[in-house]
Amino acid sequence: MEENQRHGPIISAGVLMGAGLGGFVDGIVFHQILQWHHMLSAFIPPYNLVNLKVNMFWDGVFHAGDWVLTVIGLGFLWRAGKRKDVPWSGRTFLGSLMAGWGLFNLVEGLIDHEWFGIHHVREYAENHMTWDMAFLAFGVVMLLGGLGLIREGRKDTLTRGESV
Repeated sequence: MEENQRHGPIISAGVLMGAGLGGFVDGIVFHQILQWHHMLSAFIPPYNLVNLKVNMFWDGVFHAGDWVLTVIGLGFLWRAGKRKDVPWSGRTFLGSLMAGWGLFNLVEGLIDHEWFGIHHVREYAENHMTWDMAFLAFGVVMLLGGLGLIREGRKDTLTRGESV
């Protein structure tokens, strides 16, 4: 790899986009489709329309945050695409997306599920800790797999204007 190449911009873009996309998967699949939990379901069980509306509002705030992360990541990717010193590497970008999703799971899982307990992956399961730990384990696997791909992607030196 040439010394003047910078992988950081594409990694930053991928991590932000991966965190946002991971949040979208969480919100769409767990909150909306499966309805296993909502943002505040441990504190405000959605057993009536008012409680469900409060939870849906905070689910929307959560989705707005996911959207902001994804858009900022897309902006970073756009800027990286204009730089000649940023090599395009599918492995680096895919690894960054995976690492971002893994970081999302770890941060959201530790903060929301474990520390604050505002909801759990399967809020109404008999043993929600098993589901919470599976969510965290998936985050670790995604993060480590992503970091491995990023490491391998550092070998990719193709920059714009070069042919394969």
